[in-house]
Amino acid sequence: MSDLILFWHRRDLRISDNTGLAAAREQSPKVVGVFCLDPNILERDDVAPARMTYMIGCLQILQQRYAEAGSQLLILHGDPIAAIPALAVALNAKAVFWNWDVEPYSQIRDRSIIDTLKEKGIEFLTQNWDQLLHSPEEIRTGNNSPYTVYTPFWKNWSSKPKAKSVETLQNTEALTKAEQETAQKAGAIELPSAKDLGFIWDGELVISPGEAAAQSRLEEFTNQAIIEYQEQRNFPAVDGTSQLSAALKFGVIGIRTVWQATIAAQENSRSEEAQAGIRTWQQELAWREFYQQAMYNFPELAEGAYRDTFKNFPWETNEENFQAWCEGRTGYPIVDAAMRQLNEIGWMHNRCRMIVASFLTKDLLINPQLGEKYFMQKLIDGDLSANNGGWQWSASSGMDPKPVRIFNPASQAQKFDPEGEYIRQWVSELRSMDTEYLVTGKIPPLERHGIDYPEPIVDHKKQQKQFKQLYQQQKASTS
Repeated sequence: MSDLILFWHRRDLRISDNTGLAAAREQSPKVVGVFCLDPNILERDDVAPARMTYMIGCLQILQQRYAEAGSQLLILHGDPIAAIPALAVALNAKAVFWNWDVEPYSQIRDRSIIDTLKEKGIEFLTQNWDQLLHSPEEIRTGNNSPYTVYTPFWKNWSSKPKAKSVETLQNTEALTKAEQETAQKAGAIELPSAKDLGFIWDGELVISPGEAAAQSRLEEFTNQAIIEYQEQRNFPAVDGTSQLSAALKFGVIGIRTVWQATIAAQENSRSEEAQAGIRTWQQELAWREFYQQAMYNFPELAEGAYRDTFKNFPWETNEENFQAWCEGRTGYPIVDAAMRQLNEIGWMHNRCRMIVASFLTKDLLINPQLGEKYFMQKLIDGDLSANNGGWQWSASSGMDPKPVRIFNPASQAQKFDPEGEYIRQWVSELRSMDTEYLVTGKIPPLERHGIDYPEPIVDHKKQQKQFKQLYQQQKASTS
């Protein structure tokens, strides 16, 4: 057996600050990367073209980074349960290393691969929680149970010291020509384009692929915008967020690197406002881990509601209203602006994600799982844990001490888009409207003349009342 170690990349498309990759390099000077294009994921009906375009771009840059380090990143296309062990056997690899993942499918898949590697006498290392600052086993209640409420989770999580970033892979040995030929016989292919895989995205990406772009975005944000983050993050017309969500979803930047950047920002800040902004963004990073650890500890979340009241909730099945929501044609300007932003650039401001999710579930009374799936079909940063957590929070079906939370679209617009800048940007037919009409949604008949914009498809007050009645009925039946 050779001293070659295969490192299997999944949600860690980078060389820098990669705990599993660093562990592999400590074991051997010959580390070769591999990424498997998994049909079990690619052929699902909730894969966004923007997300796949970004991922392929990140893989192209990762291949370049491996070449710079003296090694290679191999590409496979097939079921990893068979493909990864087969490549390891063909290359006579000493071991296969990878970083662990929280998602249910990943857990099942990885255990199957472990069984196969054991049968073939190949070592493996998977215990690195590279995508988290703290493993799910580390953040527990006093009763050694997983947290189901964010605030106590945050108190525990934030009190623990955070690991620093790990060394970059460097000075590795490349495959020999014979080994390269063997890898090709074992299924290694040229990296296809997103279009080759059937994903067409002709728009721009909100963040450029690769480590360098993510690092640059992080530095720009922590040097400037993070100082005013607490005040600016809720205004969708303002460029006040990091937009690093896609990079974090694919692990194009290490979470330890991100955390250390926030600590450096704290040390360099000179005002209470700056300290508050930094702390608020750190809390958002903790929300990310809260949802990931929830998915790991409660995999049933991927299939439906956490709260019993919502497990058999009588959602409506109005296809016409659902399509109006998807297309941004609801007659509620702030909702329509947000949905059009999603459809056009594959990303949506977080405040607007809450607004449109509340509208779908509390105004249209439509099953949140339909909205959750639609988001995954469009978002460049679509992530099971974060998307599911956000939708369950908005639908009141998840881990939230305040289960009945209803957003009034007009109130949200008046508070967070008071000048109608965001609405005007994305709802072009309303750009000439007075701001009052934009933010309230109350457009007089005369003002509608010649404008192709719909009347509100539902009445917010009536729908709010109906939702509350349904909720009380379901609560009584499940108590």
